[in-house]
Amino acid sequence: MIKEITLQELDPAKFISEKAEEIKKVVGDGIAINALSGGVDSSTVTMLGHKALGQQLKTVFIENGLMRQGESVNVADLFKKLGVIVEVVDARQEFFDALRNITDPEEKREAITQTFYRNVFGRIVRESGAKFLLQGTILTDVDETVAGIKRQHNVFEQLGIDPQDAFGYRILEPLVQLRKDGVRIVGSALGLPVELFERIPFPGPALSARVIGEVTPERIETVRKATVIVENALKNTGAFQYMAILHEDRVTGMRDGKRDFGQQIEIRCWDSVDARIATPTRLSFDTLEQMSQEIIRKVPGVVSVTYNIAPKPPSTIEAI
Repeated sequence: MIKEITLQELDPAKFISEKAEEIKKVVGDGIAINALSGGVDSSTVTMLGHKALGQQLKTVFIENGLMRQGESVNVADLFKKLGVIVEVVDARQEFFDALRNITDPEEKREAITQTFYRNVFGRIVRESGAKFLLQGTILTDVDETVAGIKRQHNVFEQLGIDPQDAFGYRILEPLVQLRKDGVRIVGSALGLPVELFERIPFPGPALSARVIGEVTPERIETVRKATVIVENALKNTGAFQYMAILHEDRVTGMRDGKRDFGQQIEIRCWDSVDARIATPTRLSFDTLEQMSQEIIRKVPGVVSVTYNIAPKPPSTIEAI
C-alpha cells in the first residue's frame, strides 16, 4: 500500500532532499537512465534525478512518432538551458511496427509498454550498462491501473510484475506518493520554468491514446494537426487538460456540394484538480465554433467536430 503525501502534508524542500538521498543511496556508484517526454511528471523526475546523481543520470527522449508537433526538439532545447543534456533516440519505426493492426485499447497500451521497456529501453540499458530506470509514475497512475480503469504503461510492481526479471533493470519511482498537484509544486521547487511545470498533462502512450482504432503514421498526423489547433485555442482557459481525439468510424459530410466521407475529431476540455474526477469545461460556443472551423479548414479529411460533455466518471480524461 502506497502512503499518499497530500498537498497539505507536502513540504517540497524536505521531499526533494529525502528523495534525492534515497536515489543516491540506491544507485550508489552506478548509472541510471530516465526517459524525458516533456510532461510534468517526467520533467520533474528528470530534475530530481539530476539533483541526486548529476552525470550518473543519462537522460533520453524516445522519439516514438507519437508525440506532439516539434516536441523532441523543443524539450531537448529547454532542458539544455537547465543544464541537462538530452539524447534523442529515434524509435519511430519500432513503435509503429508494434502497433500495426491493433485496435483494442489495452492491447495498444501493452504494445507500447513492451516496445518501450523491453525493446527500446532494453537496448539503451544494455549499451549504457545502467541498472536503474528513473521514472515519473504518480499515485493516480497506480490507482487507475489497480482499479482496472485502464492500464497505465508505467505501472508494474503493483500488478505483480518484477521489472528486474521482465526487463533486466530496476525501476525507481520517487514521485509515486504524489498526485499531479503535488508534482507541480515539487517541479516548481526544483527550478522548472512556469511554462513547463504548469503544462497540461500528457499521456504516456502519447497521441496513440487519442486515436480510436488502429494507430498509423497518417492517423497520428491527423490528430497531431488537430492537437495544435485545440491547444492554441484553449491554452488561456485555465482548464486542467484539453485535447483532440480522432474517432475510428468515418462519417458522412459535404464539401464543395458533394459527399465527403471523412473523419471525426472530438474535442475534450476538463476542469479538475488531480485527475481523479473531472468535469467538462463550459466553453463558449464561439470558442467551440472557432476550433471546429479551423480544424475542418486545416486538417485534411476531417468533416465533423464534436465536444465531449460527459464528466469523469463515467468518462475518462483520455479516450483510451
